[in-house]
Amino acid sequence: MTDTSTDYGRPGRAGRPVLVVQHEDGAGPGLVGERLRAAGLDVRVVHPWRGEALPASLDGWAGLLVLGGSANCEDDTAAPWLPRVRSLVRAAVEGGTRVPVLGICLGAQIMAHALGGRVVRRPQGPELGAVPLRRLPAADGDPVLGGVPEGAPAAQWHWDEIGELPPGAVSLLTGDDCAYQAFRVGSHAWGVQFHPEVLADTVAFWAAADESQVRSAGIDPDAAVGSVRDAEQRLRQVWGTVAEAWGAVVRGARVPVPARPGER
Repeated sequence: MTDTSTDYGRPGRAGRPVLVVQHEDGAGPGLVGERLRAAGLDVRVVHPWRGEALPASLDGWAGLLVLGGSANCEDDTAAPWLPRVRSLVRAAVEGGTRVPVLGICLGAQIMAHALGGRVVRRPQGPELGAVPLRRLPAADGDPVLGGVPEGAPAAQWHWDEIGELPPGAVSLLTGDDCAYQAFRVGSHAWGVQFHPEVLADTVAFWAAADESQVRSAGIDPDAAVGSVRDAEQRLRQVWGTVAEAWGAVVRGARVPVPARPGER
């Protein structure tokens, strides 16, 4: 295939750590963190709900990973660190530093909201369990999500969703029950509504914590967990590869656009 590599290099990025914002217990970087560390990246997790301070800027950081959580992206009372996270996202995407960003679930919603999009409560109820995704045309040339195959399963656990993308954002993946499953803003920021970092044990922990809410929505939590467990091998393969691709962007490597599924 044609070499459509994109040079994401920045002098001096090598050796800098990746800032990970974790919003609550039981929602850590999981598989994504595992693959980033295996690639040699220094992953630094900050837990602001424990009182740990977020940095004032992204000076000295190689990347920004914003994880999921149960808070609404606009609920600064429940999560008083959110204004700082929004500021960091805007600085990474719109500032002159060009720091690669990956927002996961709540992290993607924070990104969309901070950059001028809109987040809404899902009127049809939560999307839970392993759900197949569909590729959109813009995914073909994407250096992080370009290799995701049609119909790839993704672990879902969300009551809110992105209702409108920020200006200039490009939609990459969609689903039958959630329009904006993955998007890119500019050349170096990605948001995903699903959870590429989790496997069945984490989803089982969430299901136990949210059991009454899940059953009230008419969903069997055991079935949701079971769907993720059944898809676990595929989840590890697909989203582990995506984590490695984002890690290559963070390292400043010259990143080849992945082949479409079935191409060599």
